[in-house]
Amino acid sequence: MNWNFLTSAFEGVQTRGENLQLKIRGLRRRLTLLLAVVGPGLITSNVDNDAGGIATYTQSGAQYGYALLWSLIPMTIALYVTEEMCARMGVITGKGLSDLIREEFGFRPTFFVMVTGFFVDLANVVAEFAGVAASMEMFHVSRYIAVPIAAILVWFLVLRGTYKQVEIIFLIACGFYVTYIISAILAKPDWLMAAEHTVIPNFHFESGYFLTLTALVGTTIAPWQFFYLQAGFVEKKVGPRQYPKARADVLVGSISCMVIVFFIIVATAATLNAKGLVNISDAVQAAQALIPLAGKWAGYTFAFGFLNASLFAATILPLSTAHVICEGLGFEAGIDHKFKDAKIFYSLYTLLIVVGAGIILIPHVPLWKIFIFSQVGNGIWLPIVVIFILLLVNRRDLMGEHVNSLAFNIVAWVTAIAMIILTLVLVYTSLFQTGAPPTG
Repeated sequence: MNWNFLTSAFEGVQTRGENLQLKIRGLRRRLTLLLAVVGPGLITSNVDNDAGGIATYTQSGAQYGYALLWSLIPMTIALYVTEEMCARMGVITGKGLSDLIREEFGFRPTFFVMVTGFFVDLANVVAEFAGVAASMEMFHVSRYIAVPIAAILVWFLVLRGTYKQVEIIFLIACGFYVTYIISAILAKPDWLMAAEHTVIPNFHFESGYFLTLTALVGTTIAPWQFFYLQAGFVEKKVGPRQYPKARADVLVGSISCMVIVFFIIVATAATLNAKGLVNISDAVQAAQALIPLAGKWAGYTFAFGFLNASLFAATILPLSTAHVICEGLGFEAGIDHKFKDAKIFYSLYTLLIVVGAGIILIPHVPLWKIFIFSQVGNGIWLPIVVIFILLLVNRRDLMGEHVNSLAFNIVAWVTAIAMIILTLVLVYTSLFQTGAPPTG
């Protein structure tokens, strides 16, 4: 027997085993580091698929079928470009966006941005609780039961949880958006046609088409997102060495957000548009209409997705607003603070939830006017915030070598100008035309 051969073989197996263990440890370490960073980008992008956003995507699919799917690719780029700049600022400076605005531009501009943001976000919070009420009524639960329970749940979650615990729940909520994928599959769409319209623009030269396109863009990028995203990376203490992982988080979030939008449009295009039901104005109507067309599970999963999206946004919007205002005005902010250490932060959060949910419980409240106000407010607020971001991210004394490159600046400014023009068009149509599509 050749003992040398057996010994060599054994040593070779042992070496390969040790190498495999080292690779597994390295992979586990990289995965741990990635999970330590992942969160803000994925959550921020997906939470914008809220009640108003889903209503807009639903209307797009019902009225124009697959025709607007091509817009999702440039929208993904615009979402990534704008959010990546905020992620970079948070990681490199270790400060939130409102904190930087106050330090670099003074108290007065900061106060204006904070006050505008408060009232705009309050109107958006009302819209999210309206989404909770509407979706639960489809399951035969009265708004006078559903809305107070939802308000207590989201308030208790933030007041009693740590940042890590709350983030895990938010990431689980992101997973529930898969219900829209299920609804789309059950609707049995023409996948080839959907793919074709995704890569080949299909223009309809009519005002309604361009208005819906404007609404799609307007509901994809909201001002509060930038503040929440940057604060999220700061609160997680993500440093410059982890920037590539933070950027990957934003990229995955932007793509996953648009994937969900794709399936919502496909589900409604394959059913509502195909059957001529083009006058669907909200997601609950769409869910009810899906039942006879694609089966009850398609309708119920669509409605559940709407409920999840509304609850998700009803938690994050007031949280983001309270964080932005406290950070901008120099008060303690963050979920990891106790109530006694951040009284202003938790009081603002509580106020936004109580008022937002309370308005929904007022009989005959003019929800459409509130919705229009939030839409117009977003339109006024968005260009201001985007310009602040671009001015800050190009400051070499703040960002060092991480300022925008020339190519990135061109993309960023073109994106910003396009967003501003489209948002102003949307504000104009909301104020001076009836029947404008909703945005989130």
